Amino acid sequence: MVRRVLALTSGRIAVTILAVIALLALLGPWLAPQDPLATSDNALAATSGAHWLGTDYLGRDVLSRLLDGSRISVLGSLEVALVALVVGAIPGILSVYLGRAFEWFTLRIADTLVALPFLLFAIAVIALLGNGITQAMLVTGVLVSPLFYRVSRAATLAVARSPYVEAAIVSGASVGWIVRRHVWTKVLPPIAVALAQTIGVGFVIVSSLTFLGIGVQPPEPTWGGLLASDLGYLSHRPWAPVAPALLIMVTVWACNLLADAIRDVSGEAGRALANDRKARANRREAAAEPHPAGGSR
Repeated sequence: MVRRVLALTSGRIAVTILAVIALLALLGPWLAPQDPLATSDNALAATSGAHWLGTDYLGRDVLSRLLDGSRISVLGSLEVALVALVVGAIPGILSVYLGRAFEWFTLRIADTLVALPFLLFAIAVIALLGNGITQAMLVTGVLVSPLFYRVSRAATLAVARSPYVEAAIVSGASVGWIVRRHVWTKVLPPIAVALAQTIGVGFVIVSSLTFLGIGVQPPEPTWGGLLASDLGYLSHRPWAPVAPALLIMVTVWACNLLADAIRDVSGEAGRALANDRKARANRREAAAEPHPAGGSR
């Protein structure tokens, strides 16, 4: 699947952008030219050689805070996606095989989680458990998990009716063996699409919560926190919110682009795309072959 995704232009663009964001998360604190928490008297300064993106209202270097805050933003979005994957996909697959009681119970839980406004619920839980990015992302991941539950359940239902799975059940194979051997490979592509989309949703959620000051204690830098602090001083630095907003937008767009690329190369669409490429390659080879000279009459 990875090769087929990289064969698409959209897939290469998405992977390149996300790789750059991942490098910022890994190396951001070391790439920061100055201490992101250090204040100075040079508040709300314009761009210069010493401060490429200027300084904020406390004189802190904006570029350094942007680079240092990328780690929390990336880790928070990954935490949301992974928690949602584990909490949603595993019950979604098992609901097809563990009987009607387990199926009814998990469906009701999924319906309940869908009905909850995740942002307000996350704020309420953080008020009880304490302000922290880990608590916020765990709660949000659980609230987003019905997406994976429904995707994995639908894909498993389609596979469960196939003759080879029914034959494995008749022969006495265990549920774990059936899931590993037959179900997981068929369910993986739609789950991969949902995972890429959820990572983008995670960026929006992390940015929204940190914009409201939830999950991270000041003066810890985050992209959402930088956006919130910049909006209070638009009269002095009207261009300041562009950098964090652009990073958030580009990252979410790349996640959605990657999800579209995975969808295009998986399932029936992927097979049709592969067959179309093989047909074009065969036509090019046929056109490149030298034709024999015509015989004389």
